[in-house]
Amino acid sequence: MPLLVGPSSPAGSLGALEQPRLDVDDRLVLRPWRESDAETVMKAFNCPDIQRWHVRRMDSREEAVGWIEGWATRWRDETDASWAISRDDEVLGQVGLRHLSLFEGSAALSYWVLPNARGAGIAARAALAMTEWAFEVVALHRLSLEHSTANLASCRVAARLGFEVEGTLRGSARHADGWHDMHQHARLRTRSIPSSS
Repeated sequence: MPLLVGPSSPAGSLGALEQPRLDVDDRLVLRPWRESDAETVMKAFNCPDIQRWHVRRMDSREEAVGWIEGWATRWRDETDASWAISRDDEVLGQVGLRHLSLFEGSAALSYWVLPNARGAGIAARAALAMTEWAFEVVALHRLSLEHSTANLASCRVAARLGFEVEGTLRGSARHADGWHDMHQHARLRTRSIPSSS
């Protein structure tokens, strides 16, 4: 059956490229994950604060390496992308795109920051750099962001990024402590990037 619309971006336009390194500011960069990051990934997924909003933990270095290697596959498949937030080559967190659809021109933004790097605006600055890249280079039309209504820090990050609240999805995500209502935020490429973050 013929389609009435074409893809927002052609298939293969991302996966054929090497995943780029993105400058955030004069100190922070977003870079692809490396096997040498495995210990930091294990530390992140065993942090109680990060576990609270996620559904997994890591019990071995092999699991962490598998998590890292999976990102290269998903980049090539154009389904997801993830970068390490790095300062002087020290990993401070993660920012990425989930549920990426080049046809629809959409993706969901995700991020986390290790405890020792919180409170300095790192998540917002890294996510803003990712948002600019997704809109300007990949030409995505829409980025969404979902977080538990109990996760006030993530709500503040979304607001700083100019992601407007579109509503509350009742009981739509299950964490270790049960079902959570989720705030749905989104931003369109046509909305200007906040001048200060």
